[in-house]
Amino acid sequence: MGHALGLTARDLNDMGRLAQLAANPQGTTREEIFLAVASLYRIQGSYLNERERALMQEILRRLARDVEMAIRISLAERLADDTNAPHDLILLLADDAIEVARPLILRSPLLTETDVLRMIGECGEGHQEAAASRPNIGEPVTEALVKLEAESVLTALVRNITAKISPTAFEALVEKSRRIANLQDPLARRADLPPELATKMCEWVSDALKGFIARNYAIEPVKLDKALGEAEQIVKSEPAPPKAEPAESAQKLIDKLAASGQLKAGFLLRVLHQGQIDLFDLAFSKLLDAPLADTRRRLYEMGPKPVALACRAVGIDRCVFATVFNLSRQARAMRPVLSQTELTDVQSVFAGFTKQAAMSEFQKI
Repeated sequence: MGHALGLTARDLNDMGRLAQLAANPQGTTREEIFLAVASLYRIQGSYLNERERALMQEILRRLARDVEMAIRISLAERLADDTNAPHDLILLLADDAIEVARPLILRSPLLTETDVLRMIGECGEGHQEAAASRPNIGEPVTEALVKLEAESVLTALVRNITAKISPTAFEALVEKSRRIANLQDPLARRADLPPELATKMCEWVSDALKGFIARNYAIEPVKLDKALGEAEQIVKSEPAPPKAEPAESAQKLIDKLAASGQLKAGFLLRVLHQGQIDLFDLAFSKLLDAPLADTRRRLYEMGPKPVALACRAVGIDRCVFATVFNLSRQARAMRPVLSQTELTDVQSVFAGFTKQAAMSEFQKI
């Protein structure tokens, strides 16, 4: 029966053996079992019956708690562009920690609109932000995202130029831009923003952005003058440039987190997403055990390879490197563009350096 469905007797025996190993490893690592089950599921998923599928899903769920995140991220990266992977295996990993789920949410063609809507409703801010960045999301998804209050999610949405946003959703975003300054610039630069909403934004955006709106939207001078006249305050939309000497309070925060063992890679990503570039630089320099000035010189003046070394040294995965590189460059008004040679250099760092070796190499630059 199994052979007729495409499964050989050996496959079925392997499945039983993997189930036994999951319950009692007997010298085989949980990572090895996890990858073996995932591989068998990926290859034979369409031939499994309901009982076999349920068994393999349960094995993966149980092992996922103990398997290193790097292993799960690696599997998610391999599956993200796979059009033949089992749908429920994609969902299992998409419900994992955001570091695992992100490549699937951003790239997997197997995730349906219903899947994405469920994640928005049930998962945390990281999953919601990834959903907001997913290419070509439709109006049902964008309308669900607009109802959220997280700044990182809303900013990711308005920066996603492929997202289809309805006039009603745009109206809600424009209203939220009154209090969320980081929404103003990417909103005003969207080609699909209705002109009347662009006019309305002139009441509270910066002078520079008002000029951009006036030049790029068909706004009648009378309406623009009225909007400017009704402005109650000007909210600067550009983030403050990094300070040569960050505030003393920022340094105290970093020192306190380091002393309590809470200064980790996750903190770097969080403050970077929030645009707190001074905290990001301070935290990175602390984790890298390097002076702030030297850390900034290596990160921002010497190309992407030192950034890759720094990420590898503190435990930031290869798949998250692009986020760190892009956001840190944007915060300093630098173009986050990598040549093919630079991409190869970055890949060689993650493939060829241990954390300790990357730390030593970064400090020698």
